[in-house]
Amino acid sequence: MQGMELALQWAAKSMFITTPNPRVGCVIVKDGTVIGAGNTQPPGQAHAEVQAMNDALDRGYDLRGATVYVTLEPCSHFGRTPPCADALIKAGVAKVVMAVGDPNPLVGGQGRSKLEAAGIEVVSGVLEEQAREINIGFMSRMRQGKPWVRMKAASSLDGRTALHNGLSQWITSPGARDDGHWWRARACAVLTGIGTVLEDDPQLTVRAIETPRQPRRIVVDSRLQIRTDARILEGGGTWIVTAVSDTEKEACLRDKGAEIIQLPNAAGKVDLPALIKELGARQINELHVEAGFKLNGSLIREGCVDELLLYLAPSLLGDARGLFDLPALESLDGRKHLTFHEIKQIGPDLRILARFT
Repeated sequence: MQGMELALQWAAKSMFITTPNPRVGCVIVKDGTVIGAGNTQPPGQAHAEVQAMNDALDRGYDLRGATVYVTLEPCSHFGRTPPCADALIKAGVAKVVMAVGDPNPLVGGQGRSKLEAAGIEVVSGVLEEQAREINIGFMSRMRQGKPWVRMKAASSLDGRTALHNGLSQWITSPGARDDGHWWRARACAVLTGIGTVLEDDPQLTVRAIETPRQPRRIVVDSRLQIRTDARILEGGGTWIVTAVSDTEKEACLRDKGAEIIQLPNAAGKVDLPALIKELGARQINELHVEAGFKLNGSLIREGCVDELLLYLAPSLLGDARGLFDLPALESLDGRKHLTFHEIKQIGPDLRILARFT
């Protein structure tokens, strides 16, 4: 197997653990043999390159003259850990093959420059697109100051998410629902609206798969209507985003471990674009939206969504609730355009990833 393909497999091991840092994998090869491999650990712990070097040394290998395959440019600055570029130079490796440069302005080519200045051959762009995908949220935050926003919804083939009486459990199969939890787990935060909280009282935790951490939970609640016994508050750490101030209610919510974020717009609702920027400032890389058709529509109208994650069941519900509350168009020129990124069958259902253009 090619070194970078293996490094990407190691990067995937970091899927649920590195936030807000990128998911990175590293493989070290010498004389045609893989002598070390590793992946980035939780914040404050070893990066992928150090993990791989330690793995090789623990197995008795000499790193001098080795080739290093790493999915992201080695860091060149002191953060919670020392620079990986310096460690590679000290180890005496001969060549570093990296998939993609680090968009972090603290790195931004400096890692590569350090390596080349030390006489190490550097090759970049190997399986670059795959490496970008695994860190799509980190790339978005570093370049645009905002997270990658993925909106998840499940519907029938005619685009219905629930009956008029609110019944929606279950439109899709258990396999599709479990798959949705995997996408929920990889996100830094899960966002929903107050309508969903009042109607369904969800936990919005990851339960269908094993995960070492739970994503942050966020509720858009313009009028601060959330009940203090809502399940989404259990365990603390929930962010409530509102447009009003209510000292007594806020004190009760803080007692539950929640944080109140006030971001009103001119209409007295939550300023959604400002919220997305705020989440970027709070180091949220990937935001997973599971909301009702009203908030879904508002987020799309405001240009806040990058990608749709849709599960389509092979059924028809007829006149029922739709996916998005979007205004009627007078011309097709006003429609939102997307591209299909991936289509996959999950049990009897289809999973569609579609990106806004």
